Amino acid sequence: MSHAVSRLRATRLAASTKPFVTRGSATARCGGCRLMASHCMCALRPTVAARAGMCLIMADIEPFKPSNTGWLIADLVADTWAFGWSRVAVDPALLALLNDPQWQPYVVFPGEYVAPERVVTEVQVPAAAGGKRPLFVLLDGTWSEARKMFRRSPYLDRLPVLSLRPGHASNYRLRRALHEQHFCTSEVAAQCLALAGDTHAAETLAAYLDVFTTHYLSAKRNLRLDRDSEAHHRLASLSTGVPTGAPA
Repeated sequence: MSHAVSRLRATRLAASTKPFVTRGSATARCGGCRLMASHCMCALRPTVAARAGMCLIMADIEPFKPSNTGWLIADLVADTWAFGWSRVAVDPALLALLNDPQWQPYVVFPGEYVAPERVVTEVQVPAAAGGKRPLFVLLDGTWSEARKMFRRSPYLDRLPVLSLRPGHASNYRLRRALHEQHFCTSEVAAQCLALAGDTHAAETLAAYLDVFTTHYLSAKRNLRLDRDSEAHHRLASLSTGVPTGAPA
């Protein structure tokens, strides 16, 4: 099933003059979840409702990385857009989205890096169907790439900056972060969804990331995949709308 990140990846591949090569590139992968066929999790893809939208601005090679978790956001949140970042040009479709009157965009970034008057810690949730819906602008890349995108994207300067206060360390296991406060893109998106009142979507995305991590690491380390794990049961429970621990 095509979504924003997969379409961006396809566009980038079509325009590329040379293939993206990294460790494990020779491995045959599922086109739907980017995992080895033996560890495919396409059948586990959840469907949930969310009023919030996600706008991913992606660093150069992020769409190509099998470990990229922006893909999971696009899997789950129907209103997700993905754009490649460039210092010298900006996609007109991105500017149109940020100016769309149905959305209230928030750039998600640590508040200590911007002027205090731009920083917000809460999200305005529309009280009525006609109100503006929150659109979370996520800078998808390494920490150094995200800082560069934030500093060199003047079209973001007029937007409020949502500074998250999670109160816990990241549980992400696929890349090593410089600081425990640095979260992967899916973890950030789940926190944003929770702030927007999309609690079920937030919990489901967190569970989906846990399952993806389990599948990815099992394939990478050539370990037996436990499809009866607690993470799988939690995702299945949330995908069917039954809260974890509640009677079916």
